[in-house]
Amino acid sequence: MKKVRFAVIGMGHIGKRHAEMIRRNEQAELVAVCDIISPKELGISALSEIFYNSLSELLANEKDIDVVNICVPNGLHAELALKALDSGKHVVIEKPMALSRLDAEKILAKSKERGCDVFCVMQNRYSPPSVWLKEIVESGILGKLYSVQLNCLWNRDERYYKSGNWHGSTEMDGGTLFTQFSHFVDIMYWLFGDITNIKGSFYDFNHQSLTDFEDSGNVLFDFVKGGSGSLNYSTAVWDKNLESSMTIIAENGSIKVAGQYMNEVKYCHIKDYTMPTLAPSNPPNDYGPYKGSAQNHHYVIQNVIDKLNGNASITTNAMDGLKVVDIIERIYKERDAR
Repeated sequence: MKKVRFAVIGMGHIGKRHAEMIRRNEQAELVAVCDIISPKELGISALSEIFYNSLSELLANEKDIDVVNICVPNGLHAELALKALDSGKHVVIEKPMALSRLDAEKILAKSKERGCDVFCVMQNRYSPPSVWLKEIVESGILGKLYSVQLNCLWNRDERYYKSGNWHGSTEMDGGTLFTQFSHFVDIMYWLFGDITNIKGSFYDFNHQSLTDFEDSGNVLFDFVKGGSGSLNYSTAVWDKNLESSMTIIAENGSIKVAGQYMNEVKYCHIKDYTMPTLAPSNPPNDYGPYKGSAQNHHYVIQNVIDKLNGNASITTNAMDGLKVVDIIERIYKERDAR
C-alpha cells in the first residue's frame, strides 16, 4: 500500500502536533512543511522535511503531495484551503473550517469541483465519552429529548492572548466560539442536529485589553428536531480551566459528561440501562500555562489515510464543518444585533 504523502501549512503549536502525528504513522509520509516564520524562530531548526515560506512555493515544487494540512490562523483557513484544493490536493482544516458560512460554502464547492476531500478537525468526536454519547442518542433509548445544557468554562488570559499575536483579533481569530469552543458546538450538532430560535446575552468581563470580542456568553435555542438547549461559555475563568460539560435531560433518563474537556461521564441514569466501562480519554493538549482539548489528532490523521485508501468515511466532512460555522455565525448575528 502506497504511503499517503502530507504537507503541513503553519508550524505553531497545532501544526507541530499534526507534523508529529504524521511522522509517527507508518502509513504516512511528511514531505514538507510551510510557515512565513523561519525554522529557527519556530524552534524547528533540526527539521528533516523540506521547509517552504509559502503555500504557492510548496505546491509548485511538491507535485506528489496527496494532502495539505492547514494549521494557520483561522482567518486564513478558507483562502489556503481553496488554493490547495485548486491544485488537486485533499485538505485537512484545523477548526474552525472558516469564519463565515459563505467561505465554507466556497470550500465545499471547490472540493466537489476538483474531486478532492475536505477533512475538518473536530477531535472531540474521537473521545470515548463522545463515541458513547453518539451510540446512546442514536439508539433512541433516551426517548424524547427535553433539554441539553452545554457549559464551556475555560481560562484564556494574557498568557494566551499575547500582544502582537493573531489570537484575539476579529479578522484572524473570529471570536471565542470559533477559536476556543467550536469543537464543543460540533459535538452538540453531531449529537442533536441543527438549532433555531437563538437568543443570547454576551459580555466582556476581563478581556477588554486582550481581545476584540466577548469573553463570555449565555445562549438559548431550540433544536430543530425537538428539545431546548443552552450554551454558557466563558474564557474569563481565573488562572486555569474550570470545565467543559454537557447535561442531557430526556424522557427516559439523564446524563452528564464533564471534566476540563468533557472527558468524564459524571452521571448516567437511564431506564433499563447499565452503562458500560469506557476506555480512558487521552490527556489534554498542554501548551504550558494553559490546556487545550484532548490529544486526538492521531485519530484525525488515521481517518485521512483510511478514507484515501477506501477503508473509511470522513469522520468530520465539509458539510459538518460548514454547519458548525453556520451555527456560530448565527449566534454571533444575535450578539452583533444588540
